[in-house]
Amino acid sequence: MGVRLLDYVKPLQRVLPEVTKAGEGRRLPFSTRFQYTAVVLAIFLICSQIPLYGVKSIAGSDPLYWARVIMASSRGTVMELGIGPSITAGLVCQLLTGSKLIEVNTSLPEDRRLIKVLENVLMLVITIGQAVVYVYTGMYGDPAAVGVVNSVLIVFQLLFAGVLVMLLEDMMDKGWGVISASSLFIATNQCESIVWKAFSPFTLDAGRGKEFEGALVALFHLLLTRRDKTRALKEAFYRQELPNMMSLLSTVAVFCMVIYFQGFRVDLPIRSKRARRAASTYPIKLFYTANMPIMLQSALVSNLFFVSQLLYRRYGGNFLVRLLGVWQANDFSGQQSPVGGLAYYISPPGSLAAAATDPLHTLFYVAFVLGACALFSVTWIEVSGQSVSDVAQNLREQQYFLQGHRDTTASLKKELGRYIPTAAAFGGMCIGALTIVADFMGAIGTGTGILLAVTIIYQLFEMYEREKAQGFAGSM
Repeated sequence: MGVRLLDYVKPLQRVLPEVTKAGEGRRLPFSTRFQYTAVVLAIFLICSQIPLYGVKSIAGSDPLYWARVIMASSRGTVMELGIGPSITAGLVCQLLTGSKLIEVNTSLPEDRRLIKVLENVLMLVITIGQAVVYVYTGMYGDPAAVGVVNSVLIVFQLLFAGVLVMLLEDMMDKGWGVISASSLFIATNQCESIVWKAFSPFTLDAGRGKEFEGALVALFHLLLTRRDKTRALKEAFYRQELPNMMSLLSTVAVFCMVIYFQGFRVDLPIRSKRARRAASTYPIKLFYTANMPIMLQSALVSNLFFVSQLLYRRYGGNFLVRLLGVWQANDFSGQQSPVGGLAYYISPPGSLAAAATDPLHTLFYVAFVLGACALFSVTWIEVSGQSVSDVAQNLREQQYFLQGHRDTTASLKKELGRYIPTAAAFGGMCIGALTIVADFMGAIGTGTGILLAVTIIYQLFEMYEREKAQGFAGSM
């Protein structure tokens, strides 16, 4: 056999830092892994509060505002890039292996290690590239004012944070944690935003005088200080530009809806050739590809918004640039929002009232999200090893067959083909629909962020219940 692409990354194994596997072959108790997960989370949260040294200015609109949900990043801190490079590198490697552009045998431990090395190399390359672009485009002030030394220091700080994220993810993947680091950081980032906007004690002026930022704090403050209680309740539930009680209740409603849909699944009865009396089931969930469709759709939109803002800032008069997106700063927050072009039509309306005001925008946005999520979901099962053929092959290798059907690969594929493609396409559309509902209801954060947080938390709960039943949970 000739030299493969993966063989070229072998020498890099000795250079890249890595974490040893947990337990020396034995699985750690859930309680121990939970403690390590808490430590990893604490490191991430601390880094999210450490400001970058050498920055001259980060005032004004945030060009990465739309991407921070899936990046779990914090503006102006060493976690500026968050897990963005890691997610991008992982998706690229998944696409390369799934489309057979890279020859890899996942049954071999050596190939699995090499694909992980390739992913880490890509992550570091993307980290350096993004850091240089951010400094060069003036995200931290005019490059001339920042200076060469400070520019290099900023790049090194972001690279150090990238290496730290790489090690934290490696640690969680090798059995030290209860969930992947990327999922943990995304869920924490979204939950932190919801808690802050519900209980924030900070006061802001949105044109109506000083108000508390937190929706619940503002509710009690208005009820205690206003004589007209009805007007106070109306303001607390429907105030503009700041979190309100309707947004908070909408967030809770979306949480409940996502958890409800998580329970939809079809259980196919299977038996093992090794123990024919032991019956089992193979579950095919409605959310067959989990939160991957909305992550891919969000990544696509966020990158398009980022490019559109940069082009509009420099070449705002160009017809093609305006066709891609026209941007305008919000009077209160100063954040740039699309008001025209393709970027406007694929951005969510801010509320039901805004959706009713511009029905063409609403219909285009709904069609785009539903279509993109369904397409990404169907595509993802083919490149991630979750297709009908892949599942049938895995079940055959484990010597399982469908109860009540002939013990052949064709019969297995036929039965799985009745459910998996439908679950992928319809499940992707359902995820998109829940995101749309969250955006229309004005839930805190974004529909994408809430959906990611709920699905991740639910997966964590399922994992705990499964390990508890197997006796690995330990004492909490």
